[in-house]
Amino acid sequence: MSFDFTYTPSRGPDRSQARRQGEEAVTITERGSYVAPSGREVSVAAGVERAVQGTVDVRPEESVALPSPGARPTRTSVVNGTSLASARALALRGAHPYVLNFASAKNPGGGFLGGARAQEESLARSSALYACIRRSPMYAHHRAHGDCLYTDWMIHSPSVPVFRDDDTGALLEEPYLCSFLTAPAPNAGVVLEREPDRAAEVERTMRARVRRSLAIAAREGHRHLVLGAWGCGVFKNDPAVVAGAYRSELDGAFAGVFDEVVFAVLDWSDDRRFVRPFAERF
Repeated sequence: MSFDFTYTPSRGPDRSQARRQGEEAVTITERGSYVAPSGREVSVAAGVERAVQGTVDVRPEESVALPSPGARPTRTSVVNGTSLASARALALRGAHPYVLNFASAKNPGGGFLGGARAQEESLARSSALYACIRRSPMYAHHRAHGDCLYTDWMIHSPSVPVFRDDDTGALLEEPYLCSFLTAPAPNAGVVLEREPDRAAEVERTMRARVRRSLAIAAREGHRHLVLGAWGCGVFKNDPAVVAGAYRSELDGAFAGVFDEVVFAVLDWSDDRRFVRPFAERF
């Protein structure tokens, strides 16, 4: 099936709406419940507690083994839309989605409490993810070290309640569960501006981080993945490099390991420069 490059997705909430939704998400997770559009009170307390308790830091020094060869016919697709829209579609089909959070290295949830509207902020204002990651020592570690390649530190949060439609902003009548891997990409823009001779190192780091994130997914038993243009926004990684890294890994060490991989790339650019490399490779 050919990719529709003419489709333009919704812009989602404005900054003030996003800020209010972020504050509301914190309130919901602290209170453990919310009122659905129908007026029914929905409890998420037990799910939030399990997700927080199950969250694990995968520190840089921890090696993650590659999976055994698989025999699954992995389905891949590319959509111009949000990560959670794809996650919800998977959940409605009975799958358990695993979403890669394109994370800030220094601030849990990025700028979601201030109304920022990148991918991580969308996840944080729509789910209990912030409660899971807010106390991780990863952030202090990166704030204390000046290298903007950051490290291979990642945070796995299992079965996190998602309670908002991140497109419309409406709270859901029925929350669903989604696992997240919170992982910062290298900040290619800053590294290349300050140290242009490290260009090859940036690409090597990105490729290694793609492999590590997939290895964690496999180790934790995830079979339905939502990935995307990781680090290609404010961090300025090349979408073609990221898409190529995923293609190489899914054809190589991770061939047949996953049932389905969706690349959700929210792209409003006129030339579709973020989603196009994924559509061309998958």
